[in-house]
Amino acid sequence: MHIAVAGNIGAGKTSLTELLAKHFKWSPLYEDVLENPYLEDFYNTMDRWSFNLQVYFLNSRFRQILDIRASGKPTIQDRSIYEDAYIFAPNLHAMGLMANRDFENYRSLFDLMESVVAKPDLLIYLRSSIPNLVKQIHNRGRDYESSISIDYLSKLNDRYEDWIKGYDKGNLLIIDVDNLDFVNNPEDLGEVVNKINAKLNGLF
Repeated sequence: MHIAVAGNIGAGKTSLTELLAKHFKWSPLYEDVLENPYLEDFYNTMDRWSFNLQVYFLNSRFRQILDIRASGKPTIQDRSIYEDAYIFAPNLHAMGLMANRDFENYRSLFDLMESVVAKPDLLIYLRSSIPNLVKQIHNRGRDYESSISIDYLSKLNDRYEDWIKGYDKGNLLIIDVDNLDFVNNPEDLGEVVNKINAKLNGLF
């Protein structure tokens, strides 16, 4: 079983991935942020490093999906392979921060990878407002994220919503996280767990 957690920067993907892995005894796979050699450079000079960063993430997530297939274990993945291709890379391209030839090269690489990977059994989308994202990003205090603009987050949020409306890869669960605190409130986590159980067991 492959569960993927999707959502904008600061939506709570990593925290929820960790909590659900413990609850369901799933193997967690996290987004490579701390070891990413491009992330800090990207936030400082987006147009220079956008292609490098997106290819790095695409390679990392493709490798994770191959690992999921090889392990045969129930696994939960922090961010899906689709988000870079449908949200982050197109957004950078539209903002003039990724050249046409780089974007076309990236999309060709993604299309090739997508043709050979299995789709998630369940995609969990964490829907969040911009004020909540800003608060969460501020609270975790990563220096390189201090330069993220509200406009950038808003553009990403719009693309997330458009993508989710047309999501046809499989089972989908949308969770509005603005009024949830699944990290500190067991009842909120229990609500999320119940919704996941219902989706996986075909109750709705």
